[in-house]
Amino acid sequence: MFTSGILKLAAIVGVVGAASYTQNSSLPTIDLGYQLHQASSFNDTGRFYNFSNIRYAAPPVGDLRFEAPQYPEINRSTIQNGSVGRICPQANPAWSKEATTLLTNILLGLPNNNTTPYTPPTVNASTVLPPQDPRVSEDCLFLDVFVPEKILKSAGSGYGAPVLVWIYGGGYVNGDKNENPAGLLAASGNSSEGEVIYVAMNYRLGALGWSSGPSYQAEGGVSNLGLLDQRLALEWIQSYIGQFGGDKHRVTVFGESAGGGSIMHQITAYGGLKGPAPFQQAIPQSPGWLPVSSNLQQEDSYRHLLNLTNSSSLADLRALSSEDIIRANTLQILQSPYGGYTYGPVVDGSISPAQPGQLLAQGRFDKSVRVMVGHNSNEGTYFTPAYINSTANIAKQLRGTFPYIPDATLEYITGTLYPEVFDGTYPYTNEYARADLLVSEAIFTCNTNYLSTGFHNKTYSYLFAVPPAFHGFDVAYTYFEGGAASPLNPLAVRNRTVAIALQDFITSFAKDGVPQAPGITHFNMYGKDARVLELDVTGIEETRDSNANSRCSWWQKALYS
Repeated sequence: MFTSGILKLAAIVGVVGAASYTQNSSLPTIDLGYQLHQASSFNDTGRFYNFSNIRYAAPPVGDLRFEAPQYPEINRSTIQNGSVGRICPQANPAWSKEATTLLTNILLGLPNNNTTPYTPPTVNASTVLPPQDPRVSEDCLFLDVFVPEKILKSAGSGYGAPVLVWIYGGGYVNGDKNENPAGLLAASGNSSEGEVIYVAMNYRLGALGWSSGPSYQAEGGVSNLGLLDQRLALEWIQSYIGQFGGDKHRVTVFGESAGGGSIMHQITAYGGLKGPAPFQQAIPQSPGWLPVSSNLQQEDSYRHLLNLTNSSSLADLRALSSEDIIRANTLQILQSPYGGYTYGPVVDGSISPAQPGQLLAQGRFDKSVRVMVGHNSNEGTYFTPAYINSTANIAKQLRGTFPYIPDATLEYITGTLYPEVFDGTYPYTNEYARADLLVSEAIFTCNTNYLSTGFHNKTYSYLFAVPPAFHGFDVAYTYFEGGAASPLNPLAVRNRTVAIALQDFITSFAKDGVPQAPGITHFNMYGKDARVLELDVTGIEETRDSNANSRCSWWQKALYS
């Protein structure tokens, strides 16, 4: 998650240096009924249009703050061209600086000498915060459509092109739709099966997108607003993508981290009781979220938000200025415990009736969706504090993540699931690696196993293992734009073969539901042998999924709250 800013900067530099854009009044306009929207630009190098910042929902402000997203009003008086970029209010926890330092030291081969437990900062009315990105606005529910020239010209004839829909990550508290899909679009054009359309949407973040709890809901607040925003954007695609030349029956959602976790929640939305999902295929990458089931924990977060704003009710929060609610959101997330973000998906009895792992085990999800899922080999390190060197430290960290976890459950996790045994019996040989594995499995990697077993092993699963394979380091490969590899830069693409293969897997899966790449070993389904395709600098070959274990089976039962 912490790499997103660096990766976006690299992407921007790449676009400026490698692509040529056209911006003029002759660009095509699409009639969406409720508004007219003109392409913002045309990429002369990649031969695709960008219809940027299309409004898919009404501004979630005033009385619509903390409400489900509403359809946009009709406004056909002027032609929209997406010239004003928007991102949703966002923030970062203070611990992210320590985590970045930890990873940097690991990459440089420096020792881990931090033995001081992390303490969140104290905040008050006079706390000075860094300036907000000028694009930040509560009125942020927009999406982008990138469509190749050939596809747009053929709109209305034939079956339409497949559609790739990106849901970004960022811990459910930061991120935006503005990745550059030029490399993916180019990869899709390299096959005889034709090109794809690319769509990405913004969704609400932090307190504005994920507030929850008994009091919040009793006062009229809607939980999991971020999921509902995503759902409305996906329904928008079903309604309008045909006008861009897309096929609404061939929509593949993909996303990393919080984006992948969101996709798992969309697959299991409403326990499968509201008909098929508004997409046909899914590629969750490193799907993750802190599995908060406790009403007490949700209530604590809501009360904290009220206290930060000197409010006593949801009505007070709705009456706050945008500046004040954004500041409170920033302060609250800043104080998140190490490895956490305060906000994210919760069990709400509606769109999320139980944890996705439980719903997958119970068969309560859309079984028609086809799935390709991936994870990285070192997911947990960024989220595991450096000071951990004992069972007591691990227990303290777990208590911070799950404040209301029963003592007996805590003892079971540290004594039975991840015991203090370093003789090679378990996949760790020291205390830090023990904690790292716990975080990795509980928050990220077990989720991929839940998907594969839930779909009766008929998924395609891969393991991204290019060193250092930390969480989020695969995003550069997903959005690779060509050019030379950078073997000495862990934040960039170090291996072209893996990047090209991953993009081929993604785009071919979007086209016909089978991931394949020229010259690469056949990508087998997960199957009863728990097969995953490992992508590494040493080659691309099949191996067994390490998440097919009893620890993941326990986490799937959600007994931690």
